[in-house]
Amino acid sequence: MNFRPGQRDEPEINLIPFIDILLVILIFLMLTTTYSKFTELQVNLPVADAEQQRPNPREVVVAVGTDGRYAINKEVLEGAGVETLANALSRAADGQREVVVIISADAAATHQSVINVMDAARRAGLVQVTFATQQSGGRP
Repeated sequence: MNFRPGQRDEPEINLIPFIDILLVILIFLMLTTTYSKFTELQVNLPVADAEQQRPNPREVVVAVGTDGRYAINKEVLEGAGVETLANALSRAADGQREVVVIISADAAATHQSVINVMDAARRAGLVQVTFATQQSGGRP
């Protein structure tokens, strides 16, 4: 028997398995976590992630304000009725039926104001209606 005090091996901590486990946990957390921004932004138009359409040579832009006022091609309308809108849209279209009506409504505009523009476009015989939005911050 060997009762002599000899060299004792110091216990050693192997860090490689520990690092492997931490990397797996880190990758898992990165893949499953959703990041959201909590900021207040002044937004006038709703946001949508849509491809920008090709420019149309014949379009009528109808702006709808938060107070229910309308502007067609940057000209403010005095009356806010559907008939007034339909007459103004007919004049702006110059009798053409292939005109695209772009509704650029404020995000705080009432739903009824937007429906009035759509109804006026239908009465004027303009069937191509689209909505203007702002590009979201996530896409370049």
